[in-house]
Amino acid sequence: MHVRLFLLIALAIAIPLGTWFAIPYLPSVRPEKSVFAGGTHYPASPVKFEFQNLGGAVVDLPLIANVQVIDFDQDGRNDVIACDARGNRVLLLKRNADDTWSESTLISDVAVPAHATVVDIDHDGDQDVIVSVLGNILPDDGVIGRVELFENQGEQFVRHVVLDDVRRVADVQVGDFDGDDDLDLAVAVFGYARGGVLWLENQGNWKFRDHQLLSAPGTIHVPVGDFDGDGDLDISAIVTQDEEELWGFENQGDGKFAAHRIWMTSNLDLGGAGLVAADLDSDGDLDLVLPAGDNLEDFDAYPQPYHGCYWFENQGKWEFAMHRISDLGGAYSAAVADINQDGFQDVVLVSLTNDWLSPENAAVVWLQNDGKQKFQSWQIASQPLHLVTVAVGDLNGDDRPDIVAGSLNVRRPHQRLGRISAWLNQGDSQP
Repeated sequence: MHVRLFLLIALAIAIPLGTWFAIPYLPSVRPEKSVFAGGTHYPASPVKFEFQNLGGAVVDLPLIANVQVIDFDQDGRNDVIACDARGNRVLLLKRNADDTWSESTLISDVAVPAHATVVDIDHDGDQDVIVSVLGNILPDDGVIGRVELFENQGEQFVRHVVLDDVRRVADVQVGDFDGDDDLDLAVAVFGYARGGVLWLENQGNWKFRDHQLLSAPGTIHVPVGDFDGDGDLDISAIVTQDEEELWGFENQGDGKFAAHRIWMTSNLDLGGAGLVAADLDSDGDLDLVLPAGDNLEDFDAYPQPYHGCYWFENQGKWEFAMHRISDLGGAYSAAVADINQDGFQDVVLVSLTNDWLSPENAAVVWLQNDGKQKFQSWQIASQPLHLVTVAVGDLNGDDRPDIVAGSLNVRRPHQRLGRISAWLNQGDSQP
């Protein structure tokens, strides 16, 4: 059985067979100056970035499971939200007047938070926080996962446990799935040998009723969006434990969903590590972006030729065409933004397990979209190492997309480790 060391860090109704793709073991895109036997590296980025350490010094091994760029306090300046699995807390990082950053604990006493979803779920004008609780970062099939909703009451948060009878929870996303004008929840239950996809029906007064969409271990992320263009919200999911699969759950109204397996691979070691919904080709529908490179089931995790980034182009009617758009050993997380501000959507990737014995190998890269979905990979940084989460947003108010990433290391100390790191976009160096 194919297993993942931990998640990240993505059936009661009939399941159609769906479209089947086999990912080849050799990459179809060969990077410049890259040899998989020695990891992956690329030419230096023509867009220049300035490194900034946001999260303070590394103490022990860092366990930052998720980062996001969001204006949490709604003051017009973006903040950073981070899940600190070592400290069992959700962090808030704010930019000071001198462009340094201050870190504080937003929410404490959450048992290994995997993800924090920021949303005004009670429509009272402030930001509430939904925490996906793993319970244990190591393999565990106990019923230790939870969904905890923290109601913002100004000076404090009130904890509401809305789901506590499941295995490790990796992700929670929000949407009105039943058309009753309140926000429901899509939940990724990673578990270990058991897991699945749920949607939680908002019944008011902080009560939710759970409905199972899929029973499968290793569900990491559940991006929400209108994937079929019919005006309601659907759910997608990446499952990477017994199998490596993408699923779509088509909203049929009144809280009912039809399941579509939209992709699977015979390569059970591919290592799907996350899933991002974005219109990468700007054709008006939502595509899916899959970073693949999780091989932590091997103690000496090492780059593989099938590691990298895959774009699943939405072709309508729940058909998605797979395109391999970049190699990157140990690719673990992706974010989509127009990095060089040319009007086309680019992709940022970070690596967990590139070959770190070679200091030139890439930790952060971006994939430049030429507008015809041909992607050129550029290297931003070769450290800090062991990056598992990345987000993009304007951190310093110059209207350029900056990059934030978090490090997670469960193995051994390393001299080039970080915690919460940023790369400030300085613009294109070419005339």
